[in-house]
Parts: sequence; C-alpha cells; structure tokens
Amino acid sequence: MVPLSFAGHEFLALPEAALFWPARSALLVADLHFEKASWYARFGQFLPPHDSRATLDMIEMLVERTGVRAVWSLGDSFHDADGAARLDQGTRARLAALTDRLDWVWITGNHDVGMADTPGGERRADMQVDGIWLRHEADPADPRPEISGHFHPKFRLSVRGRHVSRRCFVGSRTKLILPALGALTGGLDAGHGEIRRVMGADATALVPVAGRLLRFPIA
Repeated sequence: MVPLSFAGHEFLALPEAALFWPARSALLVADLHFEKASWYARFGQFLPPHDSRATLDMIEMLVERTGVRAVWSLGDSFHDADGAARLDQGTRARLAALTDRLDWVWITGNHDVGMADTPGGERRADMQVDGIWLRHEADPADPRPEISGHFHPKFRLSVRGRHVSRRCFVGSRTKLILPALGALTGGLDAGHGEIRRVMGADATALVPVAGRLLRFPIA
C-alpha cells in the first residue's frame, strides 16, 4: 500500500487497483464488470467463464488484508443490467456474505444502469463522503473533489524496446480516477484525450510500485 493524499484526506493506493481510505475503514473499487464473460457467451464469443470468481477472490483478499468495514463500488460493477442474475449460486452466496457484513454501496454505472437485482448492499447514483463526491464517471463541469472510475486507465511506457503497461490511478487537484479491478477489464491509455478532457491540465498518472507512488504527467 502506498500513501496517496487527495482533497485533504489520506488514502492508500493498492497495486491491485483499489483505494483504501483508513479514516473511513473503506475500500473503494471500480469497474468490476462481474459476468462479462457470460455476457459475451450469449453472443457466441466464449471467454474463460471464471472472471466473476477471480474478481471476487481479489475483493475478498483485499477486504481481509485491510480489515475494512465498508466497500464502495464506483459503477459498472456488473457488465450489464442482467449480470447479477447470471451469477452462479456459489459466487452469489459469497458476494451476499460480503454485502451482509459490510457497509456495501453499489454506485450505478453506464453498464449496470437499470439493474433490478443485486446480492445485497445499497444502490445509489452517487454519494458524498467528507466533502468528496463518489460517482462512476468524472464530471468536468463539477469543481468539487470527486473520485470516480469508468475509464479503466492504464499507463504505458516503452523502456529499452520493451512495452510496459500497468493499471494506474489518474489524479489532479480535484479529481481522482481509479483503475478497473475486474478480471476481464481492458484499459484506456492514461494520456487519452477523453481522460485529459475531464481531468484538466494538471492530470498525472499515479502508479503504485514497490512501496512507491510513481508520478507521470500526462497533460
């Protein structure tokens, strides 16, 4: 875990693509995309059907490691509105056990809008905690501090002919974008125009590596 200061609060960035807020005993995750593989299978594109279990394995590990009392999922938690209904019985029971014992909030994203069912927890469009807005997609018109997901940022670098790609956070003075935690999620280059558009001129890719937070300006 690597210290990350944002909007007057102290967080810990996890290389597994999550954010730990010690003062609130909360784990923030984004873009889990549960049941992405089963969605593709409906259209004849078969992917390994273990993505939901792999993503849940990661969340359970992070909850155990941090000892949090809350998990706040910042949208696109399921790949589509019917994703929760397609969870196998075992995965659904494990997820329900987590949502029963934790303060679990599902913030609605563009993929899971209209979802009728979740395995426990509370569904919200967005929420405000200690002056920071938590939402799915960053709002370039909102000057208030916010933490969001949506873009699945990755930092890509060429070093001595080798291409390196890592999931990263993207931060500015008032905005912080989380990487995607889902096992089958791809990534958008942190320097992509859409990310720069919402983040502003002071955007920086933040990569937690070996106990350090590496910073790469992307504007």
